[in-house]
Amino acid sequence: MGVILADSQHAHIVHKVMMQAFKEYEHATPPSSALSETVDSIEQALNNGEQAFISYMENEPVAMVRFTLNDEGIYFFRLSVIPEKQGLGLAKTLIAEVENFARAQGKIISECKVRMSVPRNIELYRSLGYVITKETMAENLNGITLPVVTMEKTL
Repeated sequence: MGVILADSQHAHIVHKVMMQAFKEYEHATPPSSALSETVDSIEQALNNGEQAFISYMENEPVAMVRFTLNDEGIYFFRLSVIPEKQGLGLAKTLIAEVENFARAQGKIISECKVRMSVPRNIELYRSLGYVITKETMAENLNGITLPVVTMEKTL
């Protein structure tokens, strides 16, 4: 297994992995706005400061995470593992990669937002040392408001 730091040329891979992983949320209330993103929107984001790691097994992309750096930390989002590879520790590996990248940049906080309606994701981050720092109503890319928690870890 290998992990690469993506660039805008990898937008189609980031999109493909994300679509496979987020398909389970297409009937959620509300559906994930990740499913509305396009290769072009991801390419544009990657050209404008967003970054991503892609994880490969046997030369096939199986997981990815997108992130941005800010003054004191790193914010990661859209953590995606294709359904047939879930449960193998790929998400934890990518989060460790994000945290190591942040530390190398002198950052001290790792942060993510999680739908309150997906407790297994909250538990995943808790198991890695993240704590809930905020409960808010957030508006997704489709303009729909939903309850989310902000989770942070000091690096």
